Amino acid sequence: MLEVVVLIGFQGAGKSTFRAQRFAETHAVVSKDLFRNNRRPERRQQQLIAEALAGGRSVVVDNTNPSVEERAAIIETARGASARVVAFYFDSPLAACAARNDARPLEARVPEVGLRATARRLVRPSLREGFSEIWTVHTLPDTRFEIAPYEESPDEPR
Repeated sequence: MLEVVVLIGFQGAGKSTFRAQRFAETHAVVSKDLFRNNRRPERRQQQLIAEALAGGRSVVVDNTNPSVEERAAIIETARGASARVVAFYFDSPLAACAARNDARPLEARVPEVGLRATARRLVRPSLREGFSEIWTVHTLPDTRFEIAPYEESPDEPR
């Protein structure tokens, strides 16, 4: 069965490293980072997801995907192709992500304002959004990851 994997978390949380380790051989990669100069990145992203699914390829969406609204279009496209939608939520403190971001080569760093903007928009995912399943990812030292079942917060909006 086709699947669309949605990575969710701050810049510097380890999403791209996780994606490369876990999905490089099995999923097409869609990331707005790969088409920075596109005037309509959301539209291009949806187009690439739809094309991959139509071609019989599963997809991993490697962006911050912080808001319910940004994830909704991805989920809709996936569901339209009868694909499972799996979220990996990177539960990383902003300070740890900022430190990893600062350790990146200068040309790969995200400006601090970008991290703060993501922090303002980040909403924990919920099965109510349409995900088939959600996993929590903890970034460990030495580019390792721990994956655990996701626990929905009881006070999350319905």
